[in-house]
Amino acid sequence: MRLLKLAFRRETAMPMLALTFASAVSVTLVFARIVWTGHLRYAFLVWNLFLAWLPLIFALLAREKYQNASGRSWRFAALAGAWLLFFPNAPYIFTDVIHLTSSFSRHFWIDLVLILSCAMTGLVLGFLSLYLMHSVAKRMIGRWWSWLFIAAVAGVSGFGIYLGRFLRLNSWDVLLRPVKLYHGLGTWVTDPLSHPASFAFPVLFAAFLFIAYVMLYGLTLLEHNPRLSELK
Repeated sequence: MRLLKLAFRRETAMPMLALTFASAVSVTLVFARIVWTGHLRYAFLVWNLFLAWLPLIFALLAREKYQNASGRSWRFAALAGAWLLFFPNAPYIFTDVIHLTSSFSRHFWIDLVLILSCAMTGLVLGFLSLYLMHSVAKRMIGRWWSWLFIAAVAGVSGFGIYLGRFLRLNSWDVLLRPVKLYHGLGTWVTDPLSHPASFAFPVLFAAFLFIAYVMLYGLTLLEHNPRLSELK
């Protein structure tokens, strides 16, 4: 109940309703495909969409802790760390388009729309959580420095998505498989140019995340435009 109250405050109620609706539609489409084809091939999208919700949950809790304790709380630090750890799961769903190239399917266009609907929902889930943490960062370090925080998060996330897609590591491997994570990071650090994707992919995906966030952030300012308000 506490989490629902946090999620559906007046300032976040509309985007939360929209994301809940989008998630429900995406999950329904996945199950409809399973029933239609009799195959569980894209059932993993439901799990990936669940993971995309986690950073938003952590961001809501972290912002509340910051507001209640003015940031001087180990609980806030732990929740912020959990948010950053799980944030790459939200945009990660875009990389699931790789499953469309594994073999030709007569359902290609249906599957493409299915993946993109889940990916877009995951992306906006992530960006809402980033927007909440951005508001905290602005209070902690100032408006302009907070954009450096956004760039850093985009960079870390691009690398995290690379670890997930190419090295098949997950957020919880920090605790469950630290040795494999250590070796994966060590291999990349010693020779990041060993494979074109190992360097280009994290950089390009980080740029994509940053640019996409800037565009969506710009849309949030429309509500504060007095000229547009006059048209209502």
